[in-house]
Amino acid sequence: MVATTTTERLQAALSGADFPAHRDDLVEAARDSGADEETIRALRAIPAEDYANFSEVTASVRMADAGGPDSDSDKANARRHHTHPGMAEREKEIPGNPIAEELGENRGS
Repeated sequence: MVATTTTERLQAALSGADFPAHRDDLVEAARDSGADEETIRALRAIPAEDYANFSEVTASVRMADAGGPDSDSDKANARRHHTHPGMAEREKEIPGNPIAEELGENRGS
């Protein structure tokens, strides 16, 4: 079973964390703050990288907030705000070609 947490539990667990922080530092901060084992397991499951802020952590941690951990809106939101290099961002919104937007795709054909 995949470990999940909620935004509230994660925020309480990382209230004493200094950012940017490596995953191992975040796990240690969660232990120091007395976080539940499920939240600590969810933090251990994220990629071993440096995280600039709380938003980057929430984008990587599997959440069990309202709507379920696998709701489409949660997945889409995480992909839009996901900024870790080297990780799949194929679903991220990419701006279109400004010329095609202004003049149309089939101009002159």
